[in-house]
Parts: sequence; C-alpha cells; structure tokens
Amino acid sequence: MSHQKFRPESLMMSHGHHASDAQGAVKVPVFQTSTFAFRSAEEGKAYFELAYNLRDADGEEAPGMIYSRLNNPNLEVVEQRLSLWDKAEEGAVFSSGMAAISTVMFEFLRPGDLLLYSSPLYGGTMHFISEVLAKIGIGAMGFRAGENADEILSRLRAEGLDRRVAMIYIESPANPTNALTDIEAMSLMAEELSHPGRPVLTVVDNTYMGPLWQHPLELGADLVLYSATKYLGGHSDLIAGAVLGSRELVQRVKNMRTFLGNMATPWTSWMLSRSLETLSLRMEKQCRNAQLIARFLSNHPLVERARYLGLLTEADGEQYEIYRRQCLAPGAMISVYVRGGEKEAFAFLNGLKLFKLAVSLGSTESLAQHPATMTHAGLPPEVLEEMDINGQLVRLSIGIEHPDDLIYDLEQALERVEMAIEEVAAL
Repeated sequence: MSHQKFRPESLMMSHGHHASDAQGAVKVPVFQTSTFAFRSAEEGKAYFELAYNLRDADGEEAPGMIYSRLNNPNLEVVEQRLSLWDKAEEGAVFSSGMAAISTVMFEFLRPGDLLLYSSPLYGGTMHFISEVLAKIGIGAMGFRAGENADEILSRLRAEGLDRRVAMIYIESPANPTNALTDIEAMSLMAEELSHPGRPVLTVVDNTYMGPLWQHPLELGADLVLYSATKYLGGHSDLIAGAVLGSRELVQRVKNMRTFLGNMATPWTSWMLSRSLETLSLRMEKQCRNAQLIARFLSNHPLVERARYLGLLTEADGEQYEIYRRQCLAPGAMISVYVRGGEKEAFAFLNGLKLFKLAVSLGSTESLAQHPATMTHAGLPPEVLEEMDINGQLVRLSIGIEHPDDLIYDLEQALERVEMAIEEVAAL
C-alpha cells in the first residue's frame, strides 16, 4: 500500500512531520518562535523571493521559514493535515473562523461587487456582510435554501445584478436551522455568471458537517471554510479558522493573511494538530448520539418539530434529495422548536443539567443555546422571522457523552416546558 492510499484518519498522526527533523520526537514540537535564522544571506534572499512571489520555485524548492506571521512549522503541519480531509491542494489556518471568512471576502471582493449568499447564515457572518462589506461598497443579496438556481438567476437579471456577482457564499447545512443548499447547483450557477477574466467563486462554510460528512470541493466549490474552533478543534479550548482549495486561490488568501496578520499561532496550530488525531472518532460518536436523540425529540409531545438531517424523508422533497446527494451522514446538530415561545424555550434551557448552556458547537461536551437571543440576536426581527428563527428554537450540539444520559437530561428539562405552558394557561 502506497503512502498516498492511506486514509486521512491514519495520516493525522504523522503527516507533515518527520521525527528525524526534531531529534526523534514522535509528536511535532511547539515551535514557539517569532523569527527564524538563515544559514546565509543568499538563503534569506531566496526565501523572500518565494514568499513575495518574485519568482517561481525552482523544481522541488519550497518556501523556507522566515517569520511566524508568514509561516511556522506548526502552522504548516496542521495546514497539510487539514488538506487531506477535503482532498485540497492547499490550506490556510487562521486565528478564528471569522478571520478566515473576512480574509476570503476581502481578497476576492471589490467595491461595486455583489455577494450572493444563502440564508440563514451564522449571525457573525451576516453582521460582517451587512455592516462591514456594505461600508466599503460591496453589495449583498440573499436567497432561501429552498430557492433553485433558475429562480435566483431570474431575480438577479430582473434587478440587473447578474453581472455584478463576484462570489456565491453558502452555509450548508445552515446555522441554526439545518436547511440545505445544493452546492453543486450553486457551483454551476457560478460558472454561468462568470465572464472572461471575472470568475464567480463558490465558497462554502462547511463547519456544521466538518470534513467527514460533506466534501464541498468535490461538489464544485472553489473554497471550503471552517470555524476550526468547532469539530476540528473539538474540545472548546481553542479558537481557529481554516480555508482550503486550489493552490492558486489559497495562496492569494495566504498573501492577504500575511498583511492582515490573522494567522493561527504556533500553540493553537499545535493544539489543532493534536485534535485532528481523534476527529473521526469524535464525529462518528457525536453522529450516532445525535441520531438517537433526534428520534427521541421528534416523538416528544412537547417538541413542536425537530430539524435534523437524519429525520429527512422522501416527503421532504428537494431537501431530502440534496441530503442524499451531498452528505455522507446527518451530523450532530439538531434544531428543536419547543411548544410555546421564548418563555418555554428558556424553561427548557434552564432545566438542562448535563448539556452546557453555551454558544459554539462540535465539542466533546453537549451544548445548547437560544439563537434568537444569542448567536443571531443582532439581526432585525423581520430577518429572523424570514429565516425561521424564533423564540421556540433551541440549537443543540451533541457531544460524546452516553446517549441515555443525554436523553434523560432532555426529558427532565422538557418537563419544565410543560410547567411553563401550564403557568401561561393559568394566567
């Protein structure tokens, strides 16, 4: 079996690191340094020529270490390992998910351009689009997850916006509703909207599914993004982001990262490398737990509805078909609409004992939060309503605890909902 045929979960232990380069250390040491010494002035010149794209690499020549804002052994190892999961040519790791998102948008969007985006999106991304990009003259137009490419194109052309589109930004499944967008269809639409010398890029935030359960690059996307804080880090102890794709596009992103200075630190990169070793184990366990919990919630009388990819059936039409084509598993994120409203949802959240009441997702511990008043609180009420984000909605991120314990915790917390409903009825 050749080295290239080993699966990512096997290569996470050693890829990109050679023990002989680190006095036999099996694990990558932490290279906690800001700068690197050159062996000669000629070597320093050669390194900078490559770093600033002043010439092409000579044969197998690779960029050398210069300064940790440009590159660092820990940063390079984690970028190489991350690239394996999505079969990407290159990766770039950042200080946060929002750093990854904003750097990509700053690099590929210009004043006068239009960003086409799926709705709903993570609240932080929406704020960046509506507040920051708008200030520099970059327009934006959203489309619903169930809206097909022909409908979107008709809207664009009717408003004379089709020639302004520079990027299609997709979050699928959507945060926090689990709504799916057809990545392949959007990639084909991007090709149709492209013009010579002006390609329209398809960028996918794949945080909800992680690199195990969905592969956007294989579906035609140009770049895939992650909040690496979530499943990739997976222990609620680091903040990071990642961008993966072709060498040409990622190199442009890295150049922008160099001057924004928002790369991941050596320590964060080392911690992320550690976490990648158990990524498949954690995500598989989380997914198994979520499937059991989703079935429990979907049958509970105090749950109005539960949205989870594993609950989709043929009756759900296009959403089910997209799921079958696009996803390898249903993941571990569940959207629960409890009976009642905000009061009942708060009673449920306050009654949880094992689940932690906290934002974020994809960690070893199970988390619960209220999107309308937490992660998406900055959005106008009419936008929240359009996104199906209301007072009833609770977002659950399922961890690796015993599923029976998680179900018991949810069951006893739902008793609080019944009490809250009875209190309202008594008024």
